[in-house]
Amino acid sequence: MALGVVPYLTLALFLGPVAAGLVFTLLPAFGYLPALGETQIGFRVFERLFDQPGLAGSVVLTLGTGFAASLISLGLALGFCAAAHGRPIFRSAERLLAPLLATPHAAIALGFAFLIAPSGWLVRLVSPELTGWTRPPDFASVGDSAGIALVLGLVLKEAPYLLLMAVAAHGQIAATATMATARTLGYSPFAAWLKAILPQLYPQIRLPIYAVLAFSLSAVDVALILGPSNPPPLAVLAVRWANDPLLDLFLPAMAAASLQLLLVAGAIGLWRLGEAAVAHLARPWLADGTRGRTLEHAAPVARATLVAVAAINAVCVAAMALWSVATAWRFPHALPERWSFDNWMRAAGRLAEPAATTLSVAAAATVAALVLVCLCLENETRRQRAAGPSALWALYLPLLVPQISFLLGAQSLLVRLGWDGTWAALVWFHLLFVLPYVFLVLADPWRALDPRYAKLAACLGAAPWRVFFAVRLPLLLRPLLVAAAVGFAVSVGLYLPTVLGGGGRLTSLATEAVSLASGGDRRIVGVYAFLQALLPLLAYGLALAVPAFLFRDRRGLR
Repeated sequence: MALGVVPYLTLALFLGPVAAGLVFTLLPAFGYLPALGETQIGFRVFERLFDQPGLAGSVVLTLGTGFAASLISLGLALGFCAAAHGRPIFRSAERLLAPLLATPHAAIALGFAFLIAPSGWLVRLVSPELTGWTRPPDFASVGDSAGIALVLGLVLKEAPYLLLMAVAAHGQIAATATMATARTLGYSPFAAWLKAILPQLYPQIRLPIYAVLAFSLSAVDVALILGPSNPPPLAVLAVRWANDPLLDLFLPAMAAASLQLLLVAGAIGLWRLGEAAVAHLARPWLADGTRGRTLEHAAPVARATLVAVAAINAVCVAAMALWSVATAWRFPHALPERWSFDNWMRAAGRLAEPAATTLSVAAAATVAALVLVCLCLENETRRQRAAGPSALWALYLPLLVPQISFLLGAQSLLVRLGWDGTWAALVWFHLLFVLPYVFLVLADPWRALDPRYAKLAACLGAAPWRVFFAVRLPLLLRPLLVAAAVGFAVSVGLYLPTVLGGGGRLTSLATEAVSLASGGDRRIVGVYAFLQALLPLLAYGLALAVPAFLFRDRRGLR
């Protein structure tokens, strides 16, 4: 196969299911599903959808929590950048945040639920000494009707992600020189970053922001754990109807998934208008020459807030680890009274199958994504032409389109083909989400590799493929392993693609942890959630340890 065919093959494997899934979602939404005897295209399914009780509440909840989580996450990330730029903590942010980003959403949400619950860790730490409570208080801190817990749960993962994107984008602009110029003109560090860096930086992180907004509006696993159940967010409602044993709700589920697509598209459009409005309103402030000395008072708060978010992430994982080894942990004790591995032994029989599925699917999707991305980048290198903005938009498409809007249709297509519930179909579903992250992590190091290494090898008589295997891949071993760890972590955390791609026959640690969350046994939930968090951390550890060992006598390659 010619190398030039690989990008087209990748796009076909990558975008084909998205397009087909959208078609097979929209057709039933407009009343065309011959399997159920529906062949008249029209708006009657949407009329049935709009007659469903609680739909308006679901839409309002979806928009409110989605915008709130995205705005808070963006504010925290940008505030930290402005307050910490040039400090040691800013330079080490990428290394410190990687383990947090590796932790799946569901594991963090389960840990956060225990943290803020009436019988949770926060209450236990101050009870009964400060509160007088010897029993859990009677209030709802998880699943509240306003979705506050859901917003906070989303922020825990999205703020570090946006910060990482912002830190990486600093390398694409002359941030250090610009800051130095602004500082010599008398601007305070906080104001210098906001006035001189942010206008250049924001366009570089626009796509990740849109991806965060789309995820906040359509997250299912986090909403099932932390969100209200009546009415739930729209994506949860669509999944609930699609899985209903009575097929009467299947068509409204497809209409709800289509409505979810419209909501996300409208929200991104509204956000874009907001960007233009903020830029217009901020222009006089950017040019008025004020040095912003008073803004410096906000800098410590901005730094401390995001550090607190990172600390809460770590505490959430620690809480699940404690529950997994606790045999007795009654309220209001702050720590378990007895510890043992009985919970792990008790869950071992049920863990084997979802753990095997999680590992095998994550490994297969990651390897497939690595092969495709390496060949695409090698094609770029040989043609000396990097992918343009349209390719970047194509990469982000599965992250911008709500999962529920095309995965339901893709599942219907798999059923028609007889491929539903197969391991290969599940790997394909995961590949859709693993490949963009692998490409984004690997592309910059690949393109930054000094081309003189390859030219020197070619001058010594090495053929192009020998240069690829014997020179380029070894030199890029560390970024290759980091990209593999990121892809593995993404796959381990996927919930909805596993539910729909597995067809109910294949389960993973993510699906089991979410389904167990509604039960009362926190010990077993802790086992599943902690194991789900542990696997990506091990992958990151290997990605750092292997190059350090192999290149222990070559400092530049570690």
